Amino acid sequence: MRKRSFTNAQGVLIVLLVLLLIAGAVAIRRSHKHRQSYSASFDYYVLSLSWAPEYCTTHPADKSAECRPGNHSGFVLHGLWPQSQDGPPPMNCQAASPVSSAIVRHMLEYFPSRGLVQHEWAKHGTCTGLSAQDYFGKVEQAFNELKLPERFRNPEHDQSLSPRDIEHALATANSAPPEAFRISCHNKELVGVQACLTRDLKYQPCTASVQECTTNPVRMQAQ
Repeated sequence: MRKRSFTNAQGVLIVLLVLLLIAGAVAIRRSHKHRQSYSASFDYYVLSLSWAPEYCTTHPADKSAECRPGNHSGFVLHGLWPQSQDGPPPMNCQAASPVSSAIVRHMLEYFPSRGLVQHEWAKHGTCTGLSAQDYFGKVEQAFNELKLPERFRNPEHDQSLSPRDIEHALATANSAPPEAFRISCHNKELVGVQACLTRDLKYQPCTASVQECTTNPVRMQAQ
């Protein structure tokens, strides 16, 4: 009797293990479909750069790398954002695990602070359907392939420029469509620039969902 009872117990255990394996496989498939749905819920990317002189003037308490005295920061990487053609962009799509310390250390070559790396992953990266490693790989690629005209790298004097002139100069430098760049501004000051990119990071025209500066001209503060 004991032997038979032991055999029955083994059978029950095997059945439970099989059920757990099936449940795990179903959960993985559902998770994969869930990630795919996020991946399919945006149309293109927006590469966003902020103009550090304006940002640091309006955020005097910021002690990050872009505002450090003597750092001579110009355009600084803000993020790579999933964008919709004609509606609001997706944000904060999933619960975000902290980005690994190895990825953060590497991305500090591009981002001014650890907090911004974590923030961009939680708010934007989780909507791409990509892992953190793959998402930041795209961020790095998009930023490295962007060419900035020399006149915008380290201006020694304030400049008053038309947003259209800035956008045209960026499009020309990157052999991009004329509408691939948008300027953001506030109180007649240049705040940043956005570049519109396909999912495979080729320049494309921005749509009306990406706001554009309507002030003309705007002031580009010297560093």
